[in-house]
Amino acid sequence: MNPKRNALGRGLGALLASPETDITTRSASNNDVQAVGGISNLPVVQIEANPFQPRSFFEEEALNELAESIRQMGLIQPVTVRKMGYDKYQLISGERRFRASQLAGLTEIPAYIRIANDQAMLEMALVENIQREELDAIEIALAYQRMLEELKLTQEEVSEKVAKKRSTVTNYLRLLKLPPEIQLGIRARKITMGHARALINLDDPATQMALYQQIVSQELSVRDIESAVRETKTENTGKPARVFTSPLMSRAINLLNQRLSVPVDIKSRKNGKGQINIPFKSEQQLNEILRILLP
Repeated sequence: MNPKRNALGRGLGALLASPETDITTRSASNNDVQAVGGISNLPVVQIEANPFQPRSFFEEEALNELAESIRQMGLIQPVTVRKMGYDKYQLISGERRFRASQLAGLTEIPAYIRIANDQAMLEMALVENIQREELDAIEIALAYQRMLEELKLTQEEVSEKVAKKRSTVTNYLRLLKLPPEIQLGIRARKITMGHARALINLDDPATQMALYQQIVSQELSVRDIESAVRETKTENTGKPARVFTSPLMSRAINLLNQRLSVPVDIKSRKNGKGQINIPFKSEQQLNEILRILLP
C-alpha cells in the first residue's frame, strides 16, 4: 500500500488495498500513480457515464443544490468507477454526485477505482476493512453504502456480513443524510457518533447546524445535546420547537462562557423570549458561579 496519506483519510485509503489487484497506470500529464483497488483524484474528463445507468432523470433544483454544496465543501463521498483502459474510467455508482461535480466546475473528483470483475474481491475487502479502528463513522457509513449500491445487498444482508445489528448499520447510513459540514465535523473528530445520532433526529438542516455549532463551541456532551434535541423538537404544548440564533445570542453565549468558565446555553425564539441554562457539577462550582454573578 502506498504510504502516502490520502487527503480523504487513512481509513478510506485502506479500503480495497490489495497487492494482488494493484495494477497501475501513469498519467502522461503528471507523475501521479493511480492504483486500482484504492482511491484517486481522477480528471472529470476521463470519466464516462455508465450506459446501463437505470436512472435517467435527475431533479434539476436538487442537483443545483448539491452542486453548490460541492463548491463550498468539496465532494465528500467519492464516486466509484471501473477502469476501462489507459486513463479511461466508467461510472459504476455516484452519477448524481458526478453530474453535480461537473456543474460545480470541478476538474478532478475522488473515486474508488475497480477492475471489471472484482465483485468477490470488493466484498471481501469491504468486510475485512470495515472493522479497522482508524475508520471514522462517516467512512464506515460509506462502506455500508457501497455494499448496498455495488453489491446489491439489503441492510439485513450487510448486517450479517459485518456481524453488526441491522439497527447499527441503519444508524451509520443515516449519518450520510446530515449536512456536509457536520459530516466533515464527524470525520475531523469534532463531534462523536453519539452527538451525530442525536442530531439525526432533527429534520431541519438549519436547526441541525445551529446545534452542531453549539456542540463545537461549548463542548457539549452527548447527554447535553440529546436533551437539547428533545427540547427543540417538543415544547410543553407538544408543538415542534426550533432553535434560533442571532449575533447577540452568540455574543452572549461567548461572554458568559468566558466569564463563568462553564458551557452556558441560551435558547431564543422568534418572539424574543428565551432561557439561559447554566450547568454546574457541584455545590462548590455553583457557589463560585453565584460569587461571579452576585459580587
